[in-house]
Amino acid sequence: MNKLSVLIIDDEESQLLSLKSFLKRRDYDVYTASDGVQGFDIISTTFIDVVLTDFRMPNWDGFTVLKKVKEFNPEIDVVVITAYGSVEDAVSIMKAGAYDYLSKPIDLDELENLLNRIKEKRFLISENKLLKNQLEERFKFDSIISESGIMEEVLNTAGRVANSKASVLVRGESGTGKELIAKAIHYASPRKDKPFVTVNISSLSENLLESELFGHEKGSFTGAAVQRIGRFEEADGGTLFIDEVGDIPLQAQVKLLRAIQFNEIQRLGGNTTIKVDVRIITATHRNLEEMIKENEFREDLFYRLNVVSICLPTLKQRKSDIPILIDHFIKKHAAINNKNVKSVTSEALDVLMKYTYPGNIRELENIIERAVVLCRDEFVTKADLPNLINKISEKKNI
Repeated sequence: MNKLSVLIIDDEESQLLSLKSFLKRRDYDVYTASDGVQGFDIISTTFIDVVLTDFRMPNWDGFTVLKKVKEFNPEIDVVVITAYGSVEDAVSIMKAGAYDYLSKPIDLDELENLLNRIKEKRFLISENKLLKNQLEERFKFDSIISESGIMEEVLNTAGRVANSKASVLVRGESGTGKELIAKAIHYASPRKDKPFVTVNISSLSENLLESELFGHEKGSFTGAAVQRIGRFEEADGGTLFIDEVGDIPLQAQVKLLRAIQFNEIQRLGGNTTIKVDVRIITATHRNLEEMIKENEFREDLFYRLNVVSICLPTLKQRKSDIPILIDHFIKKHAAINNKNVKSVTSEALDVLMKYTYPGNIRELENIIERAVVLCRDEFVTKADLPNLINKISEKKNI
C-alpha cells in the first residue's frame, strides 16, 4: 500500500512543527501551510490524500477549508482539529463532510489510529475500484449498488477470493443479493469464460436432487427415458452455484462431499467415474452450525464449503444505501415501462427510509417497480407506495 500524503494547516507554528515531525517519523509524506489559502494552493498543485486543518484560523476557518477542499476534490479526506470540542461543533463538522474531528490537545495515538483507518478505507476503495474495472466487459461489481462501509468490506472479500479456487459460502437473508455476489466472484475469476451454473436446492424434490446435480443414465429410474448430464458436468471448468445448500438432504450431502473432495461424480444408474473441474460457491440463509448440532448437516461438508465465508448485511443494516438503490431502481423500471419517472418526493423518501424491508433489496425493488408503474407524474409520491408501508411510517411518527 502506498503511503499517505498529508497536508497540515495550522496558524500555530509549534503545533505545525510537532505534527509534521510526528508524521514524518511514521513515513507519511507531509506538507504544511500556515493558513487555508496557502493550504489550498498546495492542494491545487500536489496530490494530497488527507488534510488536517485547525478549526479557528484567520482568513479561512476550518469550515471554509473543508468546503473548499470538498468542492475541489471530494476524494480528499478532511480531519478538523478544534480546541472547542463541543458536541455542536462535532456534529456540524461531520455534517459538512469531514471524515472525523480531533480535539486539542491532540492525542497522537488517536491521530495515528485515525490515519490508519483512513488508509485502510482508501485501500479497500482502490481495491474494489480495480476489481470493478476488471469486470466491465461481463458482469460488473458496479451493478451492486452500494456506498456503505459494510458492503465495501463484502466486495473487498469477494474480490480477493475471486482469483482463487477456494469454495465460498455466501450467507445472508433472502433478498440480500447472494447470487449477485456469486456471479461477481465468477466473472472476476480466471473461470469467467467458462459456465456459471446455478441450482436451487429448495426448488427440487429429494428424488430429483441427485439427478439434477449428478445427471442420470437412461432407464436409471421411472421416467428416465434418455441420458442426462447434471449440473456438475454442465459447470465443468467453471463455477457451480448451489443456492440454499442448507436444504440438501443428508443422503445427498454424502455424494456432494465426495464430488467436492475428489473432483469426480457418477451419474445415477451409471458405473463410470467422471472427472470434473468445478469451483463451488454455495449460499444459505440458514444457521448451518446449529444444523450440525442437530445432525441435520454434515460437519465435514460444512468445512469443505466454508473455506471463505461472506456474510451479506440486511438492507436494514445498510440503510444509507436505500436512497441510491431507489434512484437505481427508478431508472431501471422507468426505462422498462417507458415512463418519465425521475425520482421520489421527499415525503415518499421519508416513508421508504422508515420501513424495515423484511424482504431486503428484492422487496425494495418490488416496491419501486410498483410505484413507477402507478406513478402519474415525474416523481413517485406517498400515494404510489403500498398502504402497509405508509401505515408503518405513520405509526413511527406518532
